[in-house]
Amino acid sequence: MSRNEHGGNGDGIAAVEKRLGISRRSFLQFCTAMAATMGLPKGADAAIASAVASKKRPSVIWLHFQECTGCTESMLRAEHPTLEKLILDVISLDYHETLFAAAGHQVEAARKAAMAANKGKYLLVVEGAIPTKDNGVYCKIGGQTALELLKECAADAAAVIAIGSCASWGGMPSTGPNPTGASSVSDVLGKTVATIPGCPPNPYNFLSTVVHFLTFGKLPELDGKGRPKFAYSRLVHDNCERRAHFDAGRFAMEFGDEGHRKGYCLYKLGCKGPETYSNCPTILFGDVGCASWPVATGHPCIGCTEQGVGFAKPIHALAELKNTVPPVSYPRVSEERGKGASLGAVAVVAAAGGAVAGSVVTMAKNLGKCPSAGGGCPSQSADKPAAGSERKEP
Repeated sequence: MSRNEHGGNGDGIAAVEKRLGISRRSFLQFCTAMAATMGLPKGADAAIASAVASKKRPSVIWLHFQECTGCTESMLRAEHPTLEKLILDVISLDYHETLFAAAGHQVEAARKAAMAANKGKYLLVVEGAIPTKDNGVYCKIGGQTALELLKECAADAAAVIAIGSCASWGGMPSTGPNPTGASSVSDVLGKTVATIPGCPPNPYNFLSTVVHFLTFGKLPELDGKGRPKFAYSRLVHDNCERRAHFDAGRFAMEFGDEGHRKGYCLYKLGCKGPETYSNCPTILFGDVGCASWPVATGHPCIGCTEQGVGFAKPIHALAELKNTVPPVSYPRVSEERGKGASLGAVAVVAAAGGAVAGSVVTMAKNLGKCPSAGGGCPSQSADKPAAGSERKEP
């Protein structure tokens, strides 16, 4: 594409090409994929390319609280040769406990310096739930509780993103009896934040959210739970490759049985896909091709993106069907051949059909006629017109 087609930013794209070691074509394909993933209109890919290539990378303060670091690991262990580079190239990761080479006072000093230099402009990314019981003493970093640190960092942030189910709605740490009072970022801050739930979430969902912010200066459209609609507006069940088996009534009943080996639906093994909103079956994981998400590998979806489902419902409990109600009965996998109807049965059906046909003829004759007097119509003969109503020839 010409330089003008990308807002006169050919030099910027060339710089990205050199910096990341990827071709111009691959970079533009990435921008197009981002635009398509977020459902943006035509021309958005050019805006994304221009923003990524020329705009100052947003400073990111990344906090860790009650979590397993799986969200960070998912982001960094992507197999696509450019994804991990793009994540770290699109953002300026100024504070991240796992990735910092430094430690102690040096790290905390770097965080405060980045926050001061980018006041009102930095992105705050939170990984992990926040313990609130006993004034938050169950998680302390640099002498501050998670509660104190979150509120301090969120005060001057341009946007707050909760990555992973723990930060989004409490996740595994918040399961009963929840001894630490583990809570979500939005509950602690008392406002809606962008949430990227999943255990772990797909790194593309996070990257797309950041790219949208970088390109348009705002977060993408969110649902009532703070999730980007481009990633969490459809049920897993809607796009599952096993959906046809569900509709046909073909289910795996036990792990390893014939249905399981043939790839039948895992609903009766506890798959939570029918009540879980996420794009897992369409975006997949690890950039390794098909079968790179739980259901495709033979394990039921556990509903990790849904509060009250993941880590709350037993793994093998049946899901609540949303938007999809199965028929009363399903056909069997192998239907037996019928023996045909007897003469007596045929005669009964024929007689019933004749009675229905007779009643239809009778009803047709009476169409347009008024009922007898007392039925709400004027008192007059059902077969004769009322006085003065005779039709006159022209």
